[in-house]
Amino acid sequence: MIILITGGDGFVDSAVIRHIIKSTTESVINVVCLTYAGNTESLSLIDKSVQHHFVQVEICDAKAMEDTFVKFQPDALMHLAAKSHVDRSTDGLAAFMQTNIMGIFTSLEAPRKHWLKFTGDKKTTFHFHHISTDEVYGDLEGTDNLFTETTFYEPSLLYSASKATSEHLVRSWQRTYGLPTVVTSCSNNYGPYHLPEKLIPHVILNTLDAKPLPIYGDGNQIRDWLYLEDHTRVLC
Repeated sequence: MIILITGGDGFVDSAVIRHIIKSTTESVINVVCLTYAGNTESLSLIDKSVQHHFVQVEICDAKAMEDTFVKFQPDALMHLAAKSHVDRSTDGLAAFMQTNIMGIFTSLEAPRKHWLKFTGDKKTTFHFHHISTDEVYGDLEGTDNLFTETTFYEPSLLYSASKATSEHLVRSWQRTYGLPTVVTSCSNNYGPYHLPEKLIPHVILNTLDAKPLPIYGDGNQIRDWLYLEDHTRVLC
């Protein structure tokens, strides 16, 4: 198989690529924009692999996305590219709307146009996998009422609202055009190559440097955590 992955220098994205290349013989087309949130070091262990094809493309560039799809003719697309830092979404909302909403639009349109032309096994086996977040369901109120597949959407932050929108678009493309899609919404991931501004590495680095530890809100917020490598094994 040829799998196109968007945002492959990101935290979860790069872990998915590392897992595919280490555990399978599939080829990966790694579509990357190289933003602040990316870390090419996370790909250092596999960047010489013949299975790994690095392509620098802005996912909001519709023509570039279509050209990439035409050139590589992937059998599946895993969409992980997103802006995900909650504080940054408050201060720079336009960038989040562009990447998380317009980016999903262009990432859906490129495969849709070519999937319609596919025949035989390629058409029946192709799928678009959108990896989202459980933050689309709002806030956890306790440890006994965790989110499930039937939880109502109730995003409470600008970031989570943009991700909820992207999920609705993916399902609409499936209903309207028949494009085979899958949506998975994971909880907070932690593990290797985590961006230093995220909670766990931020607290660890502050501790090592004897700096104050940040407390968000009143300190009573609840997060559900998922180890990165466990998540990638499920995704792949």
